[in-house]
Amino acid sequence: MHMTNAGHLLTEDRPEFGRLLDEALRTARERPELATLGERLNAEQLRTMALDASVLLTTAASAEYDHYVKIRGELREAAATAAVPQVVEDPPEARTGAGVSAVVAVLAPVLAFTAMVIFLLVGYILQLIEPEPSFADTILTTGWLFGALTVVALLFAAIALLVTAVRNRATEVGADVAEEVPDEVQRAREAWLHALLERGIVPFLRDALADPAGTPGYPVPPTPAAGRIPDLGYTRPDFTSPGPPSQGSRPGYTRPDFTSPDFGGPEHEPE
Repeated sequence: MHMTNAGHLLTEDRPEFGRLLDEALRTARERPELATLGERLNAEQLRTMALDASVLLTTAASAEYDHYVKIRGELREAAATAAVPQVVEDPPEARTGAGVSAVVAVLAPVLAFTAMVIFLLVGYILQLIEPEPSFADTILTTGWLFGALTVVALLFAAIALLVTAVRNRATEVGADVAEEVPDEVQRAREAWLHALLERGIVPFLRDALADPAGTPGYPVPPTPAAGRIPDLGYTRPDFTSPGPPSQGSRPGYTRPDFTSPDFGGPEHEPE
């Protein structure tokens, strides 16, 4: 069963209430005041009762919770404010320059290698012609120059990729540090959870185990007994056999008196 209502708690804090309640029920045997768990009420019944009464339970630690929410909200506002100048510090010119550098780092080796292949191929083809043209050696020299440019462009691209990787790693580390929870917020959270457990959840469970029926405002969930049909407020009709004739009138019935035409009875002699 999942919690559906946790009083005035924010949505992000409602799972904490359910987790703390489950932990209290799991370790109930370790507390003398909760050692009777299972005699009158089981863990599931107690959990249902506590979730239904979550408004009252969370109110017991409302002061600590309000302080926790306040400290956490101030931290988030400060982090959001600090992130704005960081975005403004990166002007459009800087982003454009970075984009141009990336394009040059990728295209320069490709273009230089393509030019090298073309010039070398043309130069060696010209050397096969008789007589050899005078500019064949110049074309070969140009091809080897583009080969050197290809090597330089590859080194430049490797260095640019290395610098980008280091820069991105530094940014990731900064983000991880910013997401760390400060000690003040952590202490406020622990104080709220402790107050919620000791002043809200545990007293409620103790009172419910001591006298489930006497706990005001907390109805005890029913537990049907095994093998017993619940009473639905219905009784079968009382069918009884008809009583003797003296108890009521019954329709009379007599068979007809059949006589022959020649016989009128014992008092009449046949003629």
